[in-house]
Amino acid sequence: MSTLPYPAISTKSRNLIISATLLALFLGALDALIMAAAMPTIVEDLGGLHIYSWVYTAYLLTRTVSLPIFGKLADIYPTKPLYIVSILIFIVASLAAGFAKSMFFLIVCRAIQGIGAGGNFALVYIVLADISPSEERGKVYSLGSLVWGVASVLGPTMGGFIAAYFSWPWIFFINAPLGLLSLAGVSLFLQETREKKKNAVIDYTGALSMTITVLGLLFVFLLSGRNHEWTSPLILSLWAVTVAFGILFYKAERRATDPILPIDFFKLRGFSVGNAAVFMSSFAIFSYFGFAPLFIQEALGKSPVAVGTTMLALSLGWSLGSLVLGRFVHRWGTRKSSVVGAVLLAVGCALTLTFSINTSVNTCFWVFALVGVGMGFVSLATVLVVQNSVDASDLGVATSSHQFSRNLGATVGIGICGSIFTTGFSTQFQSVLAGTLAGKIPEALVDQILRNADSILQPEIRVQLSPDVLRHLNQAVAHGVLLVFWVTLAAAIACLIFCIFLPQEKR
Repeated sequence: MSTLPYPAISTKSRNLIISATLLALFLGALDALIMAAAMPTIVEDLGGLHIYSWVYTAYLLTRTVSLPIFGKLADIYPTKPLYIVSILIFIVASLAAGFAKSMFFLIVCRAIQGIGAGGNFALVYIVLADISPSEERGKVYSLGSLVWGVASVLGPTMGGFIAAYFSWPWIFFINAPLGLLSLAGVSLFLQETREKKKNAVIDYTGALSMTITVLGLLFVFLLSGRNHEWTSPLILSLWAVTVAFGILFYKAERRATDPILPIDFFKLRGFSVGNAAVFMSSFAIFSYFGFAPLFIQEALGKSPVAVGTTMLALSLGWSLGSLVLGRFVHRWGTRKSSVVGAVLLAVGCALTLTFSINTSVNTCFWVFALVGVGMGFVSLATVLVVQNSVDASDLGVATSSHQFSRNLGATVGIGICGSIFTTGFSTQFQSVLAGTLAGKIPEALVDQILRNADSILQPEIRVQLSPDVLRHLNQAVAHGVLLVFWVTLAAAIACLIFCIFLPQEKR
């Protein structure tokens, strides 16, 4: 495959472009996390408790869907105006969200934010590749992972601070000055360096069918298990829609002159195996982000502060792994680097199977750090593999496909593991209800806990339970989470297998 062009721009301009694009990435990453601590305050103000989860879900869905579309557009149209549009969408949606007077309007704004964030996520790595020589791309990409780590650390803290000392709309208003700073950097310094495809046309049928297919798939895994049975009419209907539009997408891409995602790319080992590896690694690590806090707070009985401190290990490990690999990936090679990362990921996942209600938070911290380092290796190495598998003119599609695979793996992983946790927790809890705890919990309370496992976190529920009941409840939580850990290990092993089969780069 052809190598990526390296433009003759000054070091100062290059650094300013990198700073501007990473700032846009930071805003998108931050907004996925900054809401957490402020949501109780927002619900108090706007109401809409029954739909508040869609504040997160809407952002995730539109971000995931827009990634491959912006990637394809970047191969056809100039990158600078696309980047400007994606940043403007994010800024305008952020300002509108700050003025929201209802939960429904806030959700709509978050969905539009997700479109802008998806564009930023897709374009940042395209721009960084365009302006960097091949031997430097690993180092530059590692800065992106560092940004993710910083955002994951600052996000929840900033959200809580702003909600407590200012007002929750400033969570969104703060995006405006930072977004405008990024916009100025992109507008003033970004240059077009890569030749675009001539006479290319947008594959509207492919884009629409892909969007519906992805949305259908995401809804299946977001709603199944915890909210609806896998065999419920709603889930079966979603599967039917997903499969139907998936078939339409495949046929459209086969016929299209310039497809949104060329099916033939999946014949390239680096492209298909690299995306599969990052899908599985994201499946594993984001499942930890989703369910490890439940284990630490409930099974181990630790405070929310201890939970936050312990979970930092995943983000910090991810950032550290990327930074280390960024300096050495071109010396070690992408396949070797990804295999080492997958081994670290698998070992970390295996160690979580030793966790019990007697495990210390220090042990959890170091195990999660190992998992994070492994993810940092895999994520960085595979994006380089995927990019190197295609011609430079298809860089946008290749880069966005990697980001898309990572997002999809996270969503599918959390969805599947949510179902597994709920099943494991309910089975274990019902078992003790029929035996040791028979008659010790009011029936209405039992129904509420089984209907919504999240209710075990609510103080008004826990104060109604005796220490003995709480102990059995925590054991049931531990049982459910340990089942999730088994699934993450399976995903990590699958990631390792894919990494082993990555192509060996030519020296």
